[in-house]
Amino acid sequence: MGLFRRRAPRPVADEVPGTLVVPESPAGSATSRLWSDGFGRVGTRSLQVLAVIAVIAVFGYVGTRLTLVVVPVLIALVLAAAIFPLVSVLRRTGLPAIVATWIALLALVALLTGIVWLVVLAVVNQWEELQAQALDGFDSLQTYVQRLPFEITDEQVASVRDAAVNLLQSDAVGSGALAGVSQTADFVAGFFIMIVVLFFFLKDGPAMWEFLLRPFEGHRYERGRRVGAATVATLGGYVRGTAIVAAVDAIGIGIGLAIVGVPLVIPLSVLVFLLAFIPLVGATLAGVLAALVALVAVGPVEALIVVAIVVAVNQLEGDFLQPIVMGRTLRLHPLVILFALTAGTVLVGITGAVLAVPIAASIWRAIQVWDGPDLPARFARQKRAETV
Repeated sequence: MGLFRRRAPRPVADEVPGTLVVPESPAGSATSRLWSDGFGRVGTRSLQVLAVIAVIAVFGYVGTRLTLVVVPVLIALVLAAAIFPLVSVLRRTGLPAIVATWIALLALVALLTGIVWLVVLAVVNQWEELQAQALDGFDSLQTYVQRLPFEITDEQVASVRDAAVNLLQSDAVGSGALAGVSQTADFVAGFFIMIVVLFFFLKDGPAMWEFLLRPFEGHRYERGRRVGAATVATLGGYVRGTAIVAAVDAIGIGIGLAIVGVPLVIPLSVLVFLLAFIPLVGATLAGVLAALVALVAVGPVEALIVVAIVVAVNQLEGDFLQPIVMGRTLRLHPLVILFALTAGTVLVGITGAVLAVPIAASIWRAIQVWDGPDLPARFARQKRAETV
């Protein structure tokens, strides 16, 4: 039975030379029967499941207490899996490992810096225009509200405005600002940790994995190599595929916003790109935010047009682009994705929402190659014809 299995009694010499007898143990026999029936097997498995859950809970608790280290390492692992093909190509051209790593890392930093610069430049250049349009949009919204079937007086609108002003001037906002300063410091520290870890993952990733596999030999060593290769391939394929799909979404929606005349096209397009990394809900959130900006800055008709553009682009992505680009990288049921997304968000926040799904996909892919390149672990194998 595994957990409660009793060792066979050691044979002892009988008084007659050349013969062996096994002493009887009535109590041991009764205990064995107690744990070998149906309820005993259920109890054994329940204890084993509880032990596994306890171990997972301990690791989860430690991880949530050490988010400043764990989260940057996970982000570095995901980025390294996505960028490592570039490093491999550069190394095959004859460049030393450290030079290829620096080129890939600097290219990533330059790309991120360029995106941030474009967003800041667009916000600064269009801020006055956006402020004026927002005031006009608020007045228009107030006019539409007054035409509703139920009455909303000017005093109620002024009360809401005063409540918002009092909230901004309250001590809660001040303490929140102090907490924001602390979180900013943690973010900067985590960012530098992530960059350093990413550098070493890109430079010495395969060597690190081989070092971790030193205790294993034979089929266990081959299993470790398969799991490592499958995990990296899944993470890298997911990030690269999602980036391509997100870029197409951002470009398509950005062009639509520019045609409609919505301000802050570049920041909104970047926001669409970033939210696309959150499965299921990211595209919806991006569409809602774009429609709200259009409603406040331009008008309700243009906001409806923006909604139609977002729906059309997302439909094109889901039916055509994503199956081609992503392929079989993300072989998870939508319900599993939802559970992983919820758990990651609860544990780590927005970062967990981004990382939970690729990590879950990597774990499932590792299970699929556990006993061979095309042989899943025993519990995950199909054992009969599954018809529904």
